[in-house]
Amino acid sequence: MSDRITAADPLSATPAASGTAASTHVDAGDAGYRKDLKSRHINMIAIGGAIGTGLFLGAGGRMANAGPSLFIAYAVCGVFAFFVVRALGELVLYRPSSGAFVSYAREFMGEKGAYTAGWLYFLNWSTTAVADITAAATYAHFWSMFSDIPQWVLALIALAIVLAANLISVKYFGEMEFWFAIIKVGALVAFMLVGIYLVVTQHEVGGHTPGLANITENGGIFPNGVMPMLLLIQGVVFAYASVELCGVAAGETENPEKIMPKAINSIMWRVGLFYVGSVVLLALILPFTAYTGDQSPFVTVFDKLGIPGAAGVMNLVVLTAALSSLNSGLYSTGRILRSMSLAGSAPKFTGVMNRGGVPYGGILLTAGFGVVGVFLNYRMPGEAFELVLNFASIGIIGTWAMIMVCSLLFVRRAKEGKLVRPSYQLPWAPYTQIVTLLFLGTVLVLMWMDGGVGRTTVACLPLIAAALVGGWFLVRGRVRATQGAGARD
Repeated sequence: MSDRITAADPLSATPAASGTAASTHVDAGDAGYRKDLKSRHINMIAIGGAIGTGLFLGAGGRMANAGPSLFIAYAVCGVFAFFVVRALGELVLYRPSSGAFVSYAREFMGEKGAYTAGWLYFLNWSTTAVADITAAATYAHFWSMFSDIPQWVLALIALAIVLAANLISVKYFGEMEFWFAIIKVGALVAFMLVGIYLVVTQHEVGGHTPGLANITENGGIFPNGVMPMLLLIQGVVFAYASVELCGVAAGETENPEKIMPKAINSIMWRVGLFYVGSVVLLALILPFTAYTGDQSPFVTVFDKLGIPGAAGVMNLVVLTAALSSLNSGLYSTGRILRSMSLAGSAPKFTGVMNRGGVPYGGILLTAGFGVVGVFLNYRMPGEAFELVLNFASIGIIGTWAMIMVCSLLFVRRAKEGKLVRPSYQLPWAPYTQIVTLLFLGTVLVLMWMDGGVGRTTVACLPLIAAALVGGWFLVRGRVRATQGAGARD
């Protein structure tokens, strides 16, 4: 066994599913957590992970570039996002773990795999934390009461609030994420009801009559050709960047074998309803040329309707999405880093827990990168967001790829008779994993083809790989020592 062995706890003894054998793999990083996340928390975490600023804010600029074909990009990326979370769901039902894919990488790929998966995930969320607090500070400046407060001060306040909630208890994280998700879903449902009403009644919006004519008379589904839609896929993928969060949360959930399948399965129809449905409505209500990258497309519609206060309400929703993302990043990296720390591949302090069962060491490390973001907001408030967002993209692609590789190895071992797959399975395995990995590789190619910051980010891949290799040589001695100590326990 490649990880440190510890006494089995109730989590590790959880059966994979009704009628299947329990996992014999025990991860030291799973001990000490409290099962305080309820079904309503997990369901809303699953929703919140699939709905972010990529829809509320990013859809405007993407619609302006690709036209109505944007709904195809959201649908395609949504399918692969579902494959990733479904693969993770099968692993969760096999063996729930707060270390999630890092713990599964340890079991199926060894410590090198766990080390790589964990630090790629940390790269994602540590840089995303910088982007999130930058976005939150920028959105707060929308209101006049905050306009005179420096952006870096607002970024620091946002970080402090979310950090405090994460450090106290997992209950506070769950409640915060629950209400964040309620706000996001409520805003989308309200928009869709208004949008359907406008299309059905053909109520004029900004001098345009809602209906198919806004698509057919403005260049059709692909007004600028197919290529702009294809190039947008590399940006749309990151709108789904938090879907794996429900897999991490499973380790602090009672009865994950009952809760997780429902939460994961619901992601597919939510993607179809909220992402694809919203974009289709946006295309029907106004021509794609009416949308811009510097304004939420939902605000554009309400502004042209002349609804007072709509921009302020939607800005609150977008601010909520940014805080929700920051909340998720602090939570998940804390758990991932603890799993790595107890195996020797992360700093020792990231494995420390407080009395509330919170791995505060890892959370504080991620928050430390958020403080770097505060400094960036002080030194270069205009460029801080773009500077870090593209590096987060590499972490996301790497994390999804590691999940699918773990799933492939899991299925292979099941075919060899070494373990039993739960009844909740990723369909069409192993072809689903292979196609998803090819898709993720294609996303990197599209980033390169798009030029600019995306090409620079892809060009940095050798540097990221070199940093991972160098880091491994620094920690491998402690990893081996930890394995040896675990074998003697």
